[in-house]
Amino acid sequence: MYRISRAVETKEEKVAKKLANIVTDFTLDIEAVGKFLATAVPHILYARLIEVLESAQYQYETKNEYDERRRGYTK
Repeated sequence: MYRISRAVETKEEKVAKKLANIVTDFTLDIEAVGKFLATAVPHILYARLIEVLESAQYQYETKNEYDERRRGYTK
């Protein structure tokens, strides 16, 4: 009998999916969440969230540039 192994989801992937699910709720006032983060939580948490967003932005832009080069589009 063969066992089919499934790729193990990393802790980082689990957190990314949770964050995506949270901000997908369009009834959530994300500006109010931002206000709370800026005033009520320690600065280190704010700084870490900014780091996550900057990393996501870089990865998104890099992927788009790669996809455009693969399709033959150049800037």
